[in-house]
Amino acid sequence: MLIRLLRTHLRPYRREITWVIALQIVQTMAVLYLPTLNADIIDRGVARNDHGFIWRTGLLMLGVTLIQIVFSIGAIHFGAKTAMGFGRDVRRRLFHQVTGYSAREVNQFGSSSLITRITNDVQQVQMLVVMGATMLVVAPITMVGGVFMALRQDIGLSTMLLVSVPVLAIAIGNVVRHMVPQYRDMQQGIDSVNRILREQIIGMRVVRAFVREPDEVRRFGRANDDLTGTSLRAGRLMSRMFPTVMFVVNASTVAAVWIGADRIGSGKIKIGALLAFLSYLAQILSSVMMATFVVMLVPRAAVCADRVVEVLDTESSVVPALRPITEVKARAMVELRNVGFHYPGAETPVLRDVSFTARAGQVTAIIGSTGSGKTTLMHLVPRLFDTTSGSVLVDGVDVRELAPEVLWRRIGLVPQRPYLFSGTVATNLRFGKPNATDDELWDALTIAQSADFVRAMPDGLDSRINQGGSNVSGGQRQRLAIARALVHEPEIYLFDDSFSALDLTTDAKLRAALGPRTTNATVLIVAQRVSTIRYADQILVLEGGRAVGLGSHDDLLKSCPTYAEIVESQITEERVS
Repeated sequence: MLIRLLRTHLRPYRREITWVIALQIVQTMAVLYLPTLNADIIDRGVARNDHGFIWRTGLLMLGVTLIQIVFSIGAIHFGAKTAMGFGRDVRRRLFHQVTGYSAREVNQFGSSSLITRITNDVQQVQMLVVMGATMLVVAPITMVGGVFMALRQDIGLSTMLLVSVPVLAIAIGNVVRHMVPQYRDMQQGIDSVNRILREQIIGMRVVRAFVREPDEVRRFGRANDDLTGTSLRAGRLMSRMFPTVMFVVNASTVAAVWIGADRIGSGKIKIGALLAFLSYLAQILSSVMMATFVVMLVPRAAVCADRVVEVLDTESSVVPALRPITEVKARAMVELRNVGFHYPGAETPVLRDVSFTARAGQVTAIIGSTGSGKTTLMHLVPRLFDTTSGSVLVDGVDVRELAPEVLWRRIGLVPQRPYLFSGTVATNLRFGKPNATDDELWDALTIAQSADFVRAMPDGLDSRINQGGSNVSGGQRQRLAIARALVHEPEIYLFDDSFSALDLTTDAKLRAALGPRTTNATVLIVAQRVSTIRYADQILVLEGGRAVGLGSHDDLLKSCPTYAEIVESQITEERVS
């Protein structure tokens, strides 16, 4: 998967990679030429007391060094540009992939894991690209060139490379082989820590309400200890690498000096040539060390690449039509025909054979016991899920055949748990209509019964909203979400239990103000309170995923026992309270 990911996303940077290779070849050749010049200074300059030769060769070495520096800087520049572009492209593709997922795929991976994959996992592969462009490219060039230059100095001494290089490669390969599973466990441990930390931060109030802090501390501690243990095991394996490399390098150097001294004594090699050979030996083994440093990154990058590619290869279950319909003739009508839906792996469907029509100018309410499928049904209209049987039609067209942007433009959804983005009140309200005026915002806030508390805020429309709306109450969050949908001015309003946090008075005022605004729109309301929906044009009653009643409040009281029981239970509760 790592090779596939690199090959796919580095293809646009072929020119930069070519520059990296070309510049690295030149700078490596310059580095390899320096020991030969140094040997010439010793054997032909110092030995003969030729000061002119020493100066000329010294200036040549200085020029070669400058060339090496300039070309090295250029190679690092293009290598870093390639790596940063690679990381940007992969993150962008992952972001677009994830934002196209339905709730099914998000639940499959988990939000904490997706965040880790887009950030940490991509960063690990990006680090490999950086090191590969700056170090791994140099290593084979240095090794091949170093061996060639070493052979030029003395073939007899060069035979020891046949031992030192394979020994080093085998030792490193054995360590890397054991590091791969440790890095896989490490990434899974990071996912686990992120998930638990996210749950504890978001659910902090629940944790405190049930006095679960000690248990949550222990749960986080276990995940943290597991990650620490895995990291230590990987670290211990990694710690074996450099001592092994240094042992082989130093042993090879000692062997070269020992053998070289004997060959100098017999006149087979000069002192300068021995020093040059030692330099080439150091460069060859250093190239192995550089390759080692990069190879150390490969196991973790390979695991991360598997996780990244897994996301990229997972297609959304909500697939756009090949030839989507971009225009519709009718206006704001929603129809469900024999709709059924079940979640993957579930034994029983959530919805079974549900049919009804909601027309423009009508308010259609949906009510039922907990788990009857109300929210799931609401999510089928904007295609957050796709039906497993039957069809959902908007303006007479199956939503699976509509262009997604055409469908979403016609819908204003207020979810069961409204979410506000970090920013200001105004930026949140303009989320669906960026060019909305302040007057339009205040009009929507007035209808949503939010104008008073927004005016009471320090900066009015420019008052800050924290991520998730954590600095406003639940009721205020719901009303701001309703105002956001009103600013969007959709043709279809979907209120998924959006009035549950409001008191009865505010609920009644909001619905009364909402009526004139939605006269020409289709309104679907999921609610638990009968008082919220009793004046709806039609009420759909769900029980166990089936439609057991459809009609007005008065009609259902006579014809639908389930609805009558819901009404009676709420009247009893009000009397008791």
